[in-house]
Amino acid sequence: MKSRIPERGSTHVYNVSKISKEEIDSMVERCVYEQPPFCNAACPLKLDTRALLKAVAAGNFKKALQLYEKIAPFPLILSQGCEAPCEAKCRLCERGDGIAIRAIESAVARFGEQSKLGGVFRSTKKQKAAIFGSGLFVLFLAGELEKKMYPVTVFCAEPDEEMYLRGAAPFLDDAAFTLELKRLKRKEIRFVFGCEITAEFFRQKREEYQILGASEAAAKTFFPVAECTPDVMLYEKENLIMGSGSGVMDTAFGAKKAALTADRLAQNLDPRNTRGREGAVESKLYTDLSQAEALTRVPIPLEGYSRDQAMEEARRCLQCRCEECLKTCAYLRHYGKHPGLLAREIYNNTQIIMGDHQLNKPMNSCALCGQCTAVCPNGMDMARVCHMARENMVATDKMALAPHEFALLDMLFSNEEAFLSRPQPGFETCKYVFFPGCQASAVAPETVRAAWEDLSTRLEGGVALMLGCCGAIADWAGRREIYDHTKAFLDAELSKLGDPIVIAGCPTCAKQLRSRESLEVIGIWDILLQLGLPEGAKGLDRPAALHDACGARGDSVTQNAIRSLAKQLGCDLKEPKDALDRAPCCGYGGLAGYANPEVAAELTEQCIERGEGPWITYCMACRDRFARAGQETHHLLELIYGKDAQNAPDISEKRRNRRALKRDLLLEYWNEETKGMEPEFKITYTLEAREMMDQRMILTEDVENVLRAMRKTGEAVLDGESGLIIARARLGNTTFWVGFTEEGADAYIVHRAYSHRMQVVRRQG
Repeated sequence: MKSRIPERGSTHVYNVSKISKEEIDSMVERCVYEQPPFCNAACPLKLDTRALLKAVAAGNFKKALQLYEKIAPFPLILSQGCEAPCEAKCRLCERGDGIAIRAIESAVARFGEQSKLGGVFRSTKKQKAAIFGSGLFVLFLAGELEKKMYPVTVFCAEPDEEMYLRGAAPFLDDAAFTLELKRLKRKEIRFVFGCEITAEFFRQKREEYQILGASEAAAKTFFPVAECTPDVMLYEKENLIMGSGSGVMDTAFGAKKAALTADRLAQNLDPRNTRGREGAVESKLYTDLSQAEALTRVPIPLEGYSRDQAMEEARRCLQCRCEECLKTCAYLRHYGKHPGLLAREIYNNTQIIMGDHQLNKPMNSCALCGQCTAVCPNGMDMARVCHMARENMVATDKMALAPHEFALLDMLFSNEEAFLSRPQPGFETCKYVFFPGCQASAVAPETVRAAWEDLSTRLEGGVALMLGCCGAIADWAGRREIYDHTKAFLDAELSKLGDPIVIAGCPTCAKQLRSRESLEVIGIWDILLQLGLPEGAKGLDRPAALHDACGARGDSVTQNAIRSLAKQLGCDLKEPKDALDRAPCCGYGGLAGYANPEVAAELTEQCIERGEGPWITYCMACRDRFARAGQETHHLLELIYGKDAQNAPDISEKRRNRRALKRDLLLEYWNEETKGMEPEFKITYTLEAREMMDQRMILTEDVENVLRAMRKTGEAVLDGESGLIIARARLGNTTFWVGFTEEGADAYIVHRAYSHRMQVVRRQG
């Protein structure tokens, strides 16, 4: 084991776990955030129904009409004649009446303000289009080509626009007909009326135009039926676009496809390629229907919805989106990205980008807790994406050590200076070993001691004690070499104890240790259920909310055992929002608090806001995060053993707690003395300095080493403005600076401290 970790820039690359494109695609496909709503998916014209209904609900009919005109050159024709496949797919149909989408679209077409862009804004294309014949297909095709800025001429037998429109859309009521006729006359479509549509007439006109279109009846007049291919709406020898439809929606869709074919032909492109997903599609979008309230449709009058009625009906829309993970994960909300998008960006950062890796911080900010997988209807695993990415970036020397260095050094401290592994006095090997976890020893050492003493008294076969870290920190940091060393180290120590059954005091430790097939692991909560509570165990005298640890996610045995134990203790538990497998992370998991304190604070706040305190936890890291945020929190073992200190130790106190626990236990139970580490001079700290050091992860021992270096070299500077003496020292990869005043030759008051990773060098010559 090493007390210092090399910075980036190693000369080797090891265990590179590259994420393949196929693997990331498989992961991203699980995220359905970008899947269309079912109403949208059912529409072959790709109407953004969700956005349209949102605009109508807000009273913005102008915006709604702009959205509708993207798919419908003649909105009233489409809205009054459409078969509305979208309505049957509305999710509200599962609970009551679906949204009256077609009636709302009709109101949009009637009340929406048309755009008033004049010709000065239009850049007309050079190729000209001629369409022969009458009917709805020709009308829609002319409208689609006009939208694409092609000069369009329609040759037809009718005497004027009014007769043409009557024949194409006989189902329009008088008011709609008047509005649509006005719309038709405003469009830049040239009509040539009174034409006799024959094959001869077609041959006379065709040379003047680059794009040719025709109704199905006209095309059959021009060419043999067998040579027409309505599947692609193209007569291959003559480049004639044709089509028909069995209904208004089908005809509109056919015209849209025909216009795309014409556009690609005009650009000398193959009309069959790169057309995208045309027509209706399947959607896998998940929608939570629990929030559905208005389940009854607003009645539709004969004359159609008024503005207010359309707005009222549109407000019933659930605005279907799958945001289950965004609702529950503060990390995803912080970055404002759904897992599919963020996973893709992290993949690019890991596998493709060779320069500045801007996604390193987001990938390190994930708590790796697995909540997203628990709440996602398809099991999208953002934690796996971030964990694999970390391992890859570390293995290829593209991940800076800085975000995780303090946590890794703290883990090494737990498994070196603070490590203790001894069989119960009177035993050479033991049936059990109590493994409380590094955070328990740091936060609640008296509880650890009391728990071990209780277990060793009531369990037969001997209970050894092992104080150390399970290796989760190295695993979370993506440092496989350190993790493998930790695993081998713990295995060797367990072997010395006789390979006992591990009694884990931490759900994360239990999860980590259970991943090794050679170990039998049981939680202390399970043991206490078997043995019964020790004498004097007592719960709270008032209701408390229970926070489930993310280390127990998916572990119903542990979750149920904790609840049974709390009930025996006399606790009146309240289940908060998002409990059990859906519980969020406290902010410690995945080392989020080290890599991104802002995100970690948001995770902690989200946890606390789910219920009214006080809180009960069964993870010491959760208890510590809650307490440091000012929330009354009790660890279940603290209540059981009557050692509920309600403290929130800073990082230096946590180190001292682990040292003191090891020292006291060795002396009392194994008669071994440890060497003290007290400085040879006196140091006191201002409250401001303490808070600054805790926030900046500067230990009192770092300050002591800076002052030792200053006392040895005599190097320091006086800050004339503050009156502080400033000393520095390079410790490992970091340079620490301490601002202090003197109280005699061997006494100092520390006022400030900070650190950076730049190295100060002495210039030679």
